[in-house]
Amino acid sequence: MNKIFSGEMLQEQLSGLRRAGKTIVFTNGCFDILHVGHVRYLREAKKLGDILVLALNSDASVRAIKGEKRPLVPEDERADIMAALGSVDYVILFDDPTPQQLIEYLKPDILVKGGDWAEAAIAGADFVKATGGKVITIPLTEGRSTTNIVEKIRQVYG
Repeated sequence: MNKIFSGEMLQEQLSGLRRAGKTIVFTNGCFDILHVGHVRYLREAKKLGDILVLALNSDASVRAIKGEKRPLVPEDERADIMAALGSVDYVILFDDPTPQQLIEYLKPDILVKGGDWAEAAIAGADFVKATGGKVITIPLTEGRSTTNIVEKIRQVYG
């Protein structure tokens, strides 16, 4: 089953699932190098509802956020990797610096971000709450990040 969708196709899928009474959970991120922190975070996010939508920053979006040397893994490969995870039901790429417009388009029931985000800084939080949804943060796995992995590789291999 293909889990990678465009906006219109995904909106159609979610509409049907919503009519069937399913709770839609939405999260987003770069997910440049998949690590245990990502896996644990996504597993916890999935537990919050029936369907987990992962909005993946496009290569251009990652560069705008993380700098010209990122991403390390191209968007099509990152999308395939994320779609392979059992906790992720749908993957959608987005080009904007934040997923605000995508959140307003897809209208998730629950918006999830990592515990390093203050609710006031979470794109789409106000919209989700105004439409009756919830905004939830999940604690991060201490010391696990793509940045830490890259730094460790630099230390080991120069």
